[in-house]
Amino acid sequence: MPSVEVAGKIADTLGVSLDYLVGKADKQIDQALMDKVLSIQQLPNEDREHITYAIDGLIQHAKTRIAYKK
Repeated sequence: MPSVEVAGKIADTLGVSLDYLVGKADKQIDQALMDKVLSIQQLPNEDREHITYAIDGLIQHAKTRIAYKK
């Protein structure tokens, strides 16, 4: 059993979350997407709100498009 620190380093090296590494997460987090989220998080509040609003609209559009394809 590795220590939490070692397990964290292993997860970082593999590009997965610690939860995923120990089998507690069903899905692996896309590292490129996570990097974008972290970049957005560093922006001023007003910019984050605008980006989040745009993303929410795009997600809703995609879900609606998928629902109509069924």
